[in-house]
Amino acid sequence: MSSNLDTAQWRNELEQELKTTILDFWIRHTVDEKHGGFVGEIKSDMTVETDADKGLVLHARILWTFASAYRIYRDEAYLPMAKRAYEALDQMFRDRVNGGLYWMVDVNGAPTQSKKQVYGQAFAIYALSEYYRAIGSDEALQWAQELYRLIEKHAFDPVHGGYIEALSADWKETGDLSLSGKDMNERKSMNTHLHVLEAYTNLYRVWKPEGLRTKLADLIDIHLDKIVNPDDHHFLLFFDDEWQSKSAHVSYGHDIEGSWLLCEAADVLGDEARIARVRSEALAMAKVTLEEGMDADGGLFNESDGKGHLDDSKDWWPQAEAMIGFINAYELSGQPQYLQAAKDSWSFIRSFISDAEHGEWHWQVTREGVPVTTHPKVDPWKCPYHNSRACFEGLERLAHLK
Repeated sequence: MSSNLDTAQWRNELEQELKTTILDFWIRHTVDEKHGGFVGEIKSDMTVETDADKGLVLHARILWTFASAYRIYRDEAYLPMAKRAYEALDQMFRDRVNGGLYWMVDVNGAPTQSKKQVYGQAFAIYALSEYYRAIGSDEALQWAQELYRLIEKHAFDPVHGGYIEALSADWKETGDLSLSGKDMNERKSMNTHLHVLEAYTNLYRVWKPEGLRTKLADLIDIHLDKIVNPDDHHFLLFFDDEWQSKSAHVSYGHDIEGSWLLCEAADVLGDEARIARVRSEALAMAKVTLEEGMDADGGLFNESDGKGHLDDSKDWWPQAEAMIGFINAYELSGQPQYLQAAKDSWSFIRSFISDAEHGEWHWQVTREGVPVTTHPKVDPWKCPYHNSRACFEGLERLAHLK
């Protein structure tokens, strides 16, 4: 394990991973010169599926990633990537009749899934806010504000609080709610609420109307009061309108990701009472993730079914979130086991998740660390956001670590 890793070396490794393994991969391999935007799928052997549909989440996350990279580094290699992603969202995904963005489009920009998945609208807000932070685009900020108002108008539940998963193309009720084939077709989910929280946090950094402040505060409270299970400090995953839980599964990656995103939201909001409450819960979530979800090799398991049966494979994104979540827990508590867990997580990423041959990260490895080659390198979900953000956050946090 990486117990002797010092902070300076760790930061050097993070920056190398970020610039060379992650960002350079997306610049070199994913630009779709023929159709615009970015290619929809690349297999694990680097075969490009030239006619694959294009996902809203992929394009929004690329925009967020390269806007962040440009904001931080001012490297002219990153700005064209952000602009390309912005233009793709505007020209291929934007619904100019009903507002909002389509969930999936074909290579020519015709919608193949026209529903308004609130998760996707939230990622567009997250990305557009970051683009504004990077280059001061008033057009991007106004678009983010428009999407915020659409979510509040159509997806907010005024009776029970929170947000409905999805609506039809024209923002009407739909029975097609689920994010993916893996997700339950329920009215509300942890995942969508976590990423609306994340989006509203980034929007509130740059735009501070009282209405958004209230909504962000309410979202923090919903996570603490409805989504976190008070008995075991895991997130509950799926709900009906009245917040009755519909699943006993545990997602370790979401637990540790949520622990630090809630802290970020409360800090950006600047509400001392919520900050104190969130930090206490974040430490409880980090503790249970470390005790139940972490393997001896530093990898984070995917999930449990609530009866102790693990999906003991290890996807790329929980590893990224584990490193930052445990650094955050160390910052809050000063307890060395969390810093050690973050180092072990980074060691696991470097040893097993980072793809030394092709660049980027493997989607999944087995418990033993063997890459699962049936999963693609790029697709509507396999994006540069979790891993680049882990590097951005790690570099910033470690620079200030006591």
